[in-house]
Amino acid sequence: MAEMNTTAPNGRHCGKRTRSNKKSTRVDMTPMVDLGFLLITFFMLTTTLAQPKTMDLLMPRSDGDPMSLAASKALTVILGPQGRIAWYEGIGDDPSRPPQVNYTSFANHNGIRDIIIRKKEAVSNAFHKNDLMVLIKADKQARYENVVDIMDEMLINQVDRYAIVDIHPKEEAYFK
Repeated sequence: MAEMNTTAPNGRHCGKRTRSNKKSTRVDMTPMVDLGFLLITFFMLTTTLAQPKTMDLLMPRSDGDPMSLAASKALTVILGPQGRIAWYEGIGDDPSRPPQVNYTSFANHNGIRDIIIRKKEAVSNAFHKNDLMVLIKADKQARYENVVDIMDEMLINQVDRYAIVDIHPKEEAYFK
């Protein structure tokens, strides 16, 4: 509430006409603060909080034959501990020709994004369409954050076909 100070100033009143009294005003801010907190509380309670975001996963059918995949269209990415990534071209299932394993990280330059872009261009040039299939495998010591990061890389690079598959014991040895 506002309040007016009406006390007379101490001064001389020697029969002369007195000057007009200057009154001081003081504004009480308590109701304004109360109103502010009520409004904040109202908007906090009526606002919808961030909804959890989910990703649609297409799971393969279990009643049919597995889809064949040409090794020239495949890129295998293995997520390891401490953000390390092992990768090789192909599927790596031919024991007569073991894969040539390379290592990289999520770095901006010469990281996994550059490797995906190069492989995608090579597949597009050879087959005249985007038939790249990325096989993502995670080591037991890989962090969940790295799995999300590689999924983000698939989205950024517009890789339509990728799968998260189980890691083989021989592939776990790449990080030891």
